[in-house]
Amino acid sequence: MPETESPTTPGQNRGFGVDVGGSGVKGGIVDLDTGKLIGDRYKLLTPQPSTPEAVAETVAEVVRHFDWTGPLGVTYPGVVVNGVVQTAANVDKGWIGTSASEVIGAALGGQHVVVLNDADAAGIAEQRHGAGRNRDGVIVLLTFGTGIGSAVIHGGQLLPNTEFGHLEVGGKEAEHRAASSVKERKDWSYERWSEEVTKVLVTIENAIWPDLFIAGGGISRKADKWIPLLKNRTPVVAAELQNEAGIVGAAMAAQADVTR
Repeated sequence: MPETESPTTPGQNRGFGVDVGGSGVKGGIVDLDTGKLIGDRYKLLTPQPSTPEAVAETVAEVVRHFDWTGPLGVTYPGVVVNGVVQTAANVDKGWIGTSASEVIGAALGGQHVVVLNDADAAGIAEQRHGAGRNRDGVIVLLTFGTGIGSAVIHGGQLLPNTEFGHLEVGGKEAEHRAASSVKERKDWSYERWSEEVTKVLVTIENAIWPDLFIAGGGISRKADKWIPLLKNRTPVVAAELQNEAGIVGAAMAAQADVTR
C-alpha cells in the first residue's frame, strides 16, 4: 500500500505529481530534495473517451487515494499555455481550448493545479535529479514513444512547449521518422532505427547546438542497444528516472511554476 502519512511531516520537502498519458494516469508523493517517490505510485487507466471531465475525475481519484491537499502538478500530453490546452494528439479533441488547470481543480473542489507538458515535466526532473544533474549548458530531453516529445533546459530554466517531434526532417515529421512506434511498426533493427534517430538529432543540433541529449521513453531502457550506434556530434545519454520522471517533474512544477 502507498504511504499515506501527512504530507506535512516535518523534515521532508514534499510535493505531489500526476502524469497523464494516453493509456494511464499515475501519481504519487515526491521527495523534492531527492526526486524520489515516497511510497508507491498509484495508477488508473486513462478513461475512454478521454474527455476533459473524465480525465479530471481520474486525476482526482489518484490524488484522493493519497489524501493529498497540498500543491499539485499534473502533466498533459500536448501543448499547454497558461493552463490552457492547445493540442490534443493522443487524447480527446475536446481538450483543445480547455483550461486544464480549471477543470482538474474543479474536480478537486477548487484546488490550485499547475498543468504542464509531459515532456517538459520529464525534462526538468531529469535535469535536476537524473541524467542531466551537474551538467551545464543546453540540455535537450527527447522521449521516444508513440511520438517524440521534447524539453529544452538552459541553466536550469525550462523553455516550455517545444515540439521537436513535429520538426520536418527530410520531408517527414520527426516523430513519423524516428518514434519508437515507427521501429515497432516497421520491424526495424536497432541499427536501422538509429539511422533515423541520428537524422532527427542532427536536425535539432544544427538549429540550437545543445550540449547534451537525454533519451527518454520506454525504449531508453535498452539504450545500450542503440545509443552507441548514433552518429550525431552531441553526447547522448539515457534518461534515469524512467516512468517516474513525469510524476517528479509535475511535483516540482507545482512548487515553482516553470510554465511561464
